[in-house]
Amino acid sequence: MEKIALLSIDVQQGFDDPCWGVRNNSDAEEKIVHLISRWREQKLPVIHVQHCSVNPQSPLRPGISGNDFKDVAQPLKGEKIFTKTVNSAFIGTGLEAYLRERNIESVVIVGLTTDHCISTSTRMAGNLGFNVTLVSDATATFDRHGEDGIHYSAEQIHKIHLASLNGEFCTVMTTKDVLSETKRA
Repeated sequence: MEKIALLSIDVQQGFDDPCWGVRNNSDAEEKIVHLISRWREQKLPVIHVQHCSVNPQSPLRPGISGNDFKDVAQPLKGEKIFTKTVNSAFIGTGLEAYLRERNIESVVIVGLTTDHCISTSTRMAGNLGFNVTLVSDATATFDRHGEDGIHYSAEQIHKIHLASLNGEFCTVMTTKDVLSETKRA
């Protein structure tokens, strides 16, 4: 059987800060809990990635509570944690080497935010040759304004990124479908 790991990326308290604006997919953390629970039940690897912003104004900077993992995604003893300062979970972290040393060929990605660290990490994982599943309802993002002043809702941004990634860098699935597949494993 192919070895598979769950990557929980940036599920941190700082993303609850109102500075980010309007968010989509308010149930993402609930879905993440279901996936983490399934991985733990089946004794599959759960890997946590924590963004440690170098921006002194960021709610994700080390030394403040925003840098902490949300309660629903707290790592358990023995679960690997990688910290990063950029959007990719693979740059400067040792994540790729960790996966390869354990012969992990597939990763299931969940977390925040769809258009930043999730998209970047998904693209890199695919380019590095991993089989990647991105869980659509276990990710979320925030509203944005384009350089031209046009407002894009979080849901628009979320769906566009999922569409761009699916079939090229990953397979996009729902939590229900991933849980159904891991039940058979």
